[in-house]
Amino acid sequence: MPEKTNAGSAGNGPHGPGRRWLPRGADRLVPGLVTAALALAAAFAVHAVAPALPAMTVAVTLGLLAANLPGTAVWTAGRARPGLDFAGKHLMRGGIVLLGLKVSIMDILGLGWLALVLIAGVVLLSFGGTYLLVRLFRLPRETALLVATGFAICGASAIGAMAAVRRIRHVDTVLPVALVTLCGTLAIGVLPLLMHPLNLSTAAFGAWTGASVHDVGQVVATAQTAGTAALGIAVVVKLTRVLLLAPVVALAGLHHRATAVPGHQQLPPVIPLFVAGFVAMVALRSTGWLSAGWLDAGAGLQDVLLGAALFGLGSAVRIRTLLHTGARALLAALAAWLLIALLGLAAALLITA
Repeated sequence: MPEKTNAGSAGNGPHGPGRRWLPRGADRLVPGLVTAALALAAAFAVHAVAPALPAMTVAVTLGLLAANLPGTAVWTAGRARPGLDFAGKHLMRGGIVLLGLKVSIMDILGLGWLALVLIAGVVLLSFGGTYLLVRLFRLPRETALLVATGFAICGASAIGAMAAVRRIRHVDTVLPVALVTLCGTLAIGVLPLLMHPLNLSTAAFGAWTGASVHDVGQVVATAQTAGTAALGIAVVVKLTRVLLLAPVVALAGLHHRATAVPGHQQLPPVIPLFVAGFVAMVALRSTGWLSAGWLDAGAGLQDVLLGAALFGLGSAVRIRTLLHTGARALLAALAAWLLIALLGLAAALLITA
């Protein structure tokens, strides 16, 4: 009788000798992660050719295409799905941690107290106004909360953080991410066209961009059309909004714990571990200990993690399904985009007066 061999040994397992180093179950993630890596390389290539298109926006767009083109839809919904879901959830969290390396408390304090109060006011009013608008269009509370968080603070990163602390299902983050990406991309094209008709100075345009555009990459793409001076103030104003991610998520966590029915569900931490990591990275950046090389490396890795996550989220959006409920969601998002643009413009004019 032939000697029995271990099913997991080299050459005899279902996955062959090359997979012995993977943890149990991790081999299911490989097809999706490889797909995300290839798509991310394509997104960076497109950005290199057309710098006005942020790589993160291209990554989401490629995900949408992959989910809806006949040649790739079966793959993204089948063998690649576990890895793409892993990217959309866990790599997103890693990207949020490294996002903290872009935020310096000293730079933010340099804006002055009036500017800080105005920016905080824009975030609060944008959050509350967007939530109410989305609810007026009869969308679920979870969708309203995620859209409000993404629009008011920092796009898909904020949506991922809020979903974690409120225990919102990963699948329910797909529509908010699609909406925040769409409206942020709209800002790249529209805001520069309004600079001269509104008679905005370079500083005012930069402050407006930082106060009203959703994602950091979209802020850079929009503000750089007016030059380096506009880009400088836009990034600092935007990162001030990003800094508010931690307190907003903490308040949401406290509210969730206070309203949860005892014993019916496991309560999440007030501040998820990755949000605490974000705060730690902000503190580390603010010490000034890190050299420019380390900051550049952190920014590069953050782009890789977030880009892969956004491709994973985009690849879960089925246009046919989205059209059934997406019309109301799109109208709500456009109304919220207009609200935030007006609030950001008012704040920018006051900041630069």
